[in-house]
Formats: sequence, C-alpha cells, structure tokens
Amino acid sequence: MSVGTYLYFPGNCLEAADFYADAFKTDTPKVLTYGDAPGGGGAVPDAMKKRVLHAEIKIAGDAVMLSDAPPDRSVTVGDNISVVVTLETADHVKAAFDKLKAGGEVVMEIQETFFSKCYAYVIDKYGVGWQLTTGSPTKD
Repeated sequence: MSVGTYLYFPGNCLEAADFYADAFKTDTPKVLTYGDAPGGGGAVPDAMKKRVLHAEIKIAGDAVMLSDAPPDRSVTVGDNISVVVTLETADHVKAAFDKLKAGGEVVMEIQETFFSKCYAYVIDKYGVGWQLTTGSPTKD
C-alpha cells in the first residue's frame, strides 16, 4: 500500500511540472498528454489534446503526480490536490470507496482504466479528494 499526492492545474501543468523538477533538482517529468493517451484521444476536444493528462516527478524519492484538469472541472487554488492511495486488491478499493462516498461526491465510479485494473475517485464529505487504485492494470 502507498499514498501519494496529485496536483491539478488549469492548463499550465507542464510549466508547473518543469518548475518543480527544477526547484527540487529532479529528473525531467514523465508526461502523458490527453491526445497521447491510449485510445488516441478521439473524444478529447482539440484544445485539450496538448494538455497534460498525467505527469510525474520524484521529490525526495516519492512520486508527485500532476495533471491539467479536464474541461468539466474547474481548478480553485486550495482544492487542486487529491490523495492517491494504492491498495492491494479491488476489494480494498471498493471497501474504502463505499465508506468515502457516504455524504460525498463520486467523481469516477469504480472502473478499469488503461492505468489500473480498479480505479475510483471520490471527494469525501470533508471536501478531500481520494483517488483509489490497485495501481497496475494487471492487479485485481
């Protein structure tokens, strides 16, 4: 099990990722744009294709993940961060998701994605965003 940080930006994610990588003297960020995502970005508006779907940098040995917010979600400074929890199994994801969604807002129901066999995103009743995942597309 691991816990990570996910930062959201209103279109300037790549700039921010490069800034943080320089500030913390880390390697060049790993970046995947909306247009380069598996599936070819066919349903992605042209304005989003060059924006960052996922970037990752290492700070003090730990991953910090970053993304440009999708068009249907605005970014407000202060709520542009979520906690990423990588759990052992889909059952663990479901158990945590079911508790966290009570009184909260489901952003993404539990589903398989190109990056995880089991992934969900929920904002709890306290306003904290939780991304729950098994991590690898091969884990159940």
